Amino acid sequence: MSIRIGNAPCSWGVEFAGDPRNPDWRRVLREAAEAGYDGIELGPVGFMPEDPPQVAEALAEHELELIGGVVFRAFHEPTQWDDVLDGATRTCKALAAHGARHLVLIDSISPRRAPTAGRADAAEQMAAAEWAAFRDRIAHVARMGAEEYGLTVGIHAHAAGFMDFEPELERLLDEVDADILKICFDTGHHSYAGFDPVAFMRRHMDRISYMHFKDIDPQVKADVIANGTGFYEACGQGIFCNLGEGDVDFPQVRQILLEAGFDGWCTVEQDCDPTLPDTDPLGDARANRAYLRSIGFT
Repeated sequence: MSIRIGNAPCSWGVEFAGDPRNPDWRRVLREAAEAGYDGIELGPVGFMPEDPPQVAEALAEHELELIGGVVFRAFHEPTQWDDVLDGATRTCKALAAHGARHLVLIDSISPRRAPTAGRADAAEQMAAAEWAAFRDRIAHVARMGAEEYGLTVGIHAHAAGFMDFEPELERLLDEVDADILKICFDTGHHSYAGFDPVAFMRRHMDRISYMHFKDIDPQVKADVIANGTGFYEACGQGIFCNLGEGDVDFPQVRQILLEAGFDGWCTVEQDCDPTLPDTDPLGDARANRAYLRSIGFT
């Protein structure tokens, strides 16, 4: 059994490939390596060059492994299907070119859901036909990633999308074959949604193929939920604090992984607003790696 620790470009504020605020991709690789991580995610497709030799050279220079990549697009919106497929196909090709394993599917933020992030009882629900089409779009991309590209595909619940709350995630898992769809489990988003990540892991560890480590500041969470604050504004307010400083019980998370014989990657994702003057991605990355070492993640 081997647990390896990675990081992701979103910890440097990279959410969308074309954002002019993004740091240079080589800087992200260099600083991830400096902070002590073994691997890095692709980030939104197009952030790193879609030229395998160029990226492979940079990964090798910093002794990093490409872990996987995220398709963060509007699975909930039928008019955006071409965009979803474009992002999925390009991400699959990039991952396959580097021998990366994990394709992560995230339904992007919807204006219909943004005001009720963290409040399952108040959130708008899809009607039966809309849910079925939504589920089938996720399953289509999962099957493509698993069967055409040989990737391990994980669904990732995310605040302010239509795959946010625990009942939605469990419903999807019941309705899509485990052979094509696993779970990329994000500790922070599960807490943000108002559920217990440790309890979920105990029930579903057999379906979890990949971990995202986030922590949640409970006071900021309470404030943004009470005020209906948007997701990116919540990031700017520091909802995703350094690991060990929030409400996620990471020693218990580690214990569950060990008991299950988990063999794979756990990736730190600390979404941040790169425009804030006190943002220090490298410092946070170092602090998060030090914390994980202190609780036994070597």
